[in-house]
Amino acid sequence: MSGLFIQMTGLSGAGKTTLAQAAAQKLRKDGLNVEVIDGDEYREGLCSDLGFSKQDRNTNIRRLGFVGRILARNNVVAIMSAINPYDEVRRQIEGSVVYIKSSLEAVIERDVKGLYAKALSGEIPNFTGISDPFEEPENPHLVIETDKQNLDQSITALYEYIKANVT
Repeated sequence: MSGLFIQMTGLSGAGKTTLAQAAAQKLRKDGLNVEVIDGDEYREGLCSDLGFSKQDRNTNIRRLGFVGRILARNNVVAIMSAINPYDEVRRQIEGSVVYIKSSLEAVIERDVKGLYAKALSGEIPNFTGISDPFEEPENPHLVIETDKQNLDQSITALYEYIKANVT
């Protein structure tokens, strides 16, 4: 078996981590080695020195991508769950791009962390999709529309994509 590096991208609250964790659980039951590189978790450790400027966001994604590629070359399915907002950096770090697509309206309505409310009030500057851009990927390998598919359909789509691309 070979590894695989998946770089997820999508707005905050689109479902990246939920899908990554659920797919990882199913893949582990199949005997695969899987690591979810959770952008929020890694920001507290590996990337705690970074802010949210474009330069810092790019550095964050490059670091996560580096970890993902190292894991993949060691036969691990590495799923990076991060907003990953800039197409240029997504192309630079390589890896399969999985776009977890959801409308801005849907993620604002979900707003499980209360971040959109704070961003809309100006309390959080440089917030992706509100005061900072999110560039849709030009040629993603997979698109999962979490505002149109139910959770099981979304998990299955990610799981099946990974199974088809791990050799």
